[in-house]
Amino acid sequence: MTKILIVDDDIHIGNMLEEILTREGYSPSRAYSGTEALLSIQHSKPDLILLDLMLPGLSGEQLLPHTEGIPVIVVSAKADVADKVGLLMSGAADYVTKPFDVSELLARITVALRSSAAASGSTISACGLTLDQDTLTVRAGNSEVRLTRTECAILKLLMQNEGRPVGRTTILDRISLDTPDCTERSLKQHISNIRRKLHDADGTDHIEAVYGIGFRLR
Repeated sequence: MTKILIVDDDIHIGNMLEEILTREGYSPSRAYSGTEALLSIQHSKPDLILLDLMLPGLSGEQLLPHTEGIPVIVVSAKADVADKVGLLMSGAADYVTKPFDVSELLARITVALRSSAAASGSTISACGLTLDQDTLTVRAGNSEVRLTRTECAILKLLMQNEGRPVGRTTILDRISLDTPDCTERSLKQHISNIRRKLHDADGTDHIEAVYGIGFRLR
């Protein structure tokens, strides 16, 4: 499951972000100061950080050098262009000014995670499956299964959220840039094709429908 660390001492903003990210299928955690965030990163490396700048303890600017290898989206009320440029040049993946539009922030999170995945490699593993996005194949047991590009994008999202239901709308939104051919009507058939291919490979039903929500990898 994709882990996102929210670093913000504003409880209301943090609560709102945590609720939204949970609803979108992410696994959010919280830090209320730069010092607490540094300890959290050292204990369990997140997949992405949402970072406020004006923090007690270490400031956001002071924390940024300690986040190497983790995409960081700065979420700050500071709107000065020089501040934005300086932070982007210092390693931030993106910069969003408060107040922000939720849909825009979610889109920027998707892009940052996609870029990070591309930079770190094309293979991911979850629930006994290993997906190679370059070759559009997944290894299940001792068998290698060929996937279409759309099937690969769907399975990748389910693997990134292993064990957690992912909504139909969320799936369509997340894969829309890579696979514009997938529609609400065709999604069920794509899922059915993936389930069949995986079951033929290792005899296991890896994907289940969650009533009223979407689908889950198990």
